[in-house]
Amino acid sequence: MSVLAAKNLALAFGPRTLFQGATFTLGPRDKVGLIGPNGAGKSSLLKILAGVQTADAGTIQLARGSRVGYLPQEVAQLPDGPIVDVLLAQVPGRGALERRLAEVEAALAVAADEPSQLDLAQALADLHAALEHFEERFGRHRAEAILLGLGFDGRQLDRRVRELSGGWMMRVALAALLLIDPEVLLLDEPTNHLDVPTQEWFDGFLAQNQRALVLICHDRDFLNRHVERVLSLEPEGLRSYPGNYDRYVEARALEESQLEAQAERQAARRKELQDFIDRFGAKATKARQAQSKQKQLDRETLIEVRGRRATLRFRFGEVPHSGKEAVRIEGVSKSFGDKVLYRGLDASVLRGQRIAVIGANGAGKTTLLRLIAGELAPDTGSVALGHQVSAGFYAQHHFDPATGADAGKSVLETLWALVPDRSEAYLRALAGMFLFSGDDVKKPLRVLSGGERARVALAKLLLVPRNLLLMDEPTNHLDLTSSEALIDALREYDGTLIFVSHNHSFANQLASHVWDVGGGAVEIQPGNLEDHMRRLRKRAAVEPTGARRPDRAGGGDRERKRREAEARNARAARERPLRAQLGEIEARIAVLEEEDRTAQAALADPGIYRDFARAKPFMEAHRDASAELEALYARWEELQRDRCSGPPS
Repeated sequence: MSVLAAKNLALAFGPRTLFQGATFTLGPRDKVGLIGPNGAGKSSLLKILAGVQTADAGTIQLARGSRVGYLPQEVAQLPDGPIVDVLLAQVPGRGALERRLAEVEAALAVAADEPSQLDLAQALADLHAALEHFEERFGRHRAEAILLGLGFDGRQLDRRVRELSGGWMMRVALAALLLIDPEVLLLDEPTNHLDVPTQEWFDGFLAQNQRALVLICHDRDFLNRHVERVLSLEPEGLRSYPGNYDRYVEARALEESQLEAQAERQAARRKELQDFIDRFGAKATKARQAQSKQKQLDRETLIEVRGRRATLRFRFGEVPHSGKEAVRIEGVSKSFGDKVLYRGLDASVLRGQRIAVIGANGAGKTTLLRLIAGELAPDTGSVALGHQVSAGFYAQHHFDPATGADAGKSVLETLWALVPDRSEAYLRALAGMFLFSGDDVKKPLRVLSGGERARVALAKLLLVPRNLLLMDEPTNHLDLTSSEALIDALREYDGTLIFVSHNHSFANQLASHVWDVGGGAVEIQPGNLEDHMRRLRKRAAVEPTGARRPDRAGGGDRERKRREAEARNARAARERPLRAQLGEIEARIAVLEEEDRTAQAALADPGIYRDFARAKPFMEAHRDASAELEALYARWEELQRDRCSGPPS
């Protein structure tokens, strides 16, 4: 049974057709990745599925009683009020649940086919559980847990929404979707505003999500982890491929190579036929054969090789050789009002290193790049570039079309300003590498999309060779293919690279070191992002949650050891009664899980629904067991958190 069905969807902007005849279905637990280049219509298709945009043609059918939750790339506005209250206001009330319950009961009464009966019976059981435990599922406690998972500090939860930045408003919108738990979840680049720690939590949340999901994401690793089918907007239309993104790439390449081979074989065969016709068509003895072969040619459908879509392809040229030390940071402190970002920071970057700067939002990642670039001055201390080091800075705020001084300049004028001695032909060729061809180079920056402005920024970095690149979220507005092209180019770059990126694939493929920013200091570790996260997970398994990270530049080792010893002693004293409670809960969970398995096994038999009175006890047993299990799981997790948390500092 499908939870959503799209049939013959079409959308065009002026003479340009984005897609037509797009047809697909979503099952209740389908995990789908929606891919395609910038401008292909991915976000528009998601808006049509969400009901916030109308297609030129086609229909969307949603299963009765199902809801669609949609997260756009940018949130225009949210109701004002305390964050938690705004979140709770998005939840459908008890009355809405009761109405949905009545709808599903009515649908079950008239359902004729067994799969529909089974799906509706499960939905009925879920709704009964939801109604009886409304507060537990949609109440303040769960809302706060989701907000904390998405990176909000407990002290922030009473702040008003209007005080939040755009990135934090996006998190509130995402939290509302996760709290509502719709049957279909539509996410358009959900990781754009999530720092690395929050992505770890969100990753786990999505992995446990049992609802249908359609995901747009330019992070290859993230997409691979969460999708089992790919819908791709291709030149020939919307195509569906089983498996994750890597499987799609393999399947698409195989399709294209097979199609090219078929076209070549057909062309060779047609040439042989045409040669025969040309040679013998005028001869009486061969005329009939020639006519037969001509008819064969006329009837044959030509195999068309798919047009190759223009893709970003470039490489950084050779850069000047620099001294061994590219950057030296000595005694740097930086604050904004009462917020201290750095305190006595000492660090250095060696030539050729590739530094991934990570940390919670607001920890000071972008500030660190701006200090190194010279855009900000430290309050105390110094930041110095090494011998013969020249820095290039890729920063989103440089290309804000509303405030940038160059917003009225065209793409060509923007590039020409950097190298006025270069010819127009050279600059047009360079712009073409970044997908600006023909009159596109005359577009002013103010009208460019986010992806187009990002490509202009990359082109500017390429024009003037720099042996130190500072990059702040370089993949944010790039599609997946362009992100991969940037990774390929940076792999071959022989200078020094320092970057901030939430894109796990980008960081894992490029980083030689990780700088984890937080608490006024920087923890410096070798390896890529996955290496660092593996170390953190191991550390979390043996250390109290509240313990200070040990290797941050500027940290105090003696103080750390004292606090760790105190935490271990306190933890041992607290764990004894918690272990007893955990044992009791785990025993009860085992009993309930067995009861629930028995009920579900009975409900899996389609014949049981011919007699609803016979099915009802099993439905009630499943509902009751599910409800109690959910409460016990929550209590078990709460006790585990208490067990693993250190004493208050």
